[in-house]
Amino acid sequence: MEPGQANTNGATAPKQVFFFDIDNCLYPKSAKVHDLMADLIDRYFATHLSLPWEDAVRLHKEYYQNYGLAIEGLVRHHQIDPLDYNAKVDDALPLDGVIKPRPDLKKLLADIDRSKVKLWLFTNAYVNHAKRVVKLLQVEEFFEGITFCDYAATPLACKPHPDMYQKAMREAGVEKYEDCFFVDDSYQNCKKAQELGWTVAHLVEDDVKPPRTPACKFQVRHLDELRAAFPQFFKPESSGTD
Repeated sequence: MEPGQANTNGATAPKQVFFFDIDNCLYPKSAKVHDLMADLIDRYFATHLSLPWEDAVRLHKEYYQNYGLAIEGLVRHHQIDPLDYNAKVDDALPLDGVIKPRPDLKKLLADIDRSKVKLWLFTNAYVNHAKRVVKLLQVEEFFEGITFCDYAATPLACKPHPDMYQKAMREAGVEKYEDCFFVDDSYQNCKKAQELGWTVAHLVEDDVKPPRTPACKFQVRHLDELRAAFPQFFKPESSGTD
């Protein structure tokens, strides 16, 4: 599995691609990685922008809502070093012991017929964090590549900006929007993907209130419900959970 590089090993690659978000998607929100990250981001805002804590929290939220990632606001308005940010936030997360292998996830991915669809990771995180999480989950073998938010790039592109979806398509080697399938826990990311023509499942966990207006065609409570949403991609002998 290499970032941004489709590897077909000379074989005919499937025309369709199933993109998987990583954080709060391949592992549950109950792992509270988002909370750990939010605290580190707030600390970064407070320290590097010399802001009182309340102002740091408010500005973090504002940038996240406006741009999809707090770092994009920091780069746009404060010219911070994005790789320094990555070192102090994403790479500083204490993930060991927090993110653990999930047998149900491994079974789900193993039951997908990869002769019919290519599996590709699609994240707003930087590559270091993405590879770290997937390694802890022990699911690297199932994915052919990763499209990540390149913090060093100018301009910075992340979901839900259309450029990020087009980047994912280029890197995964898929040309048509209708050949793209996607699961993500973010309402805005799912909504934009569907607007572009992707077929999308919005992951809304049991303890999360469903949106009043669905983000996209499918809404699932658990990743295992992807079997019913996209039965064409699963091996005939796979029958889901017992």
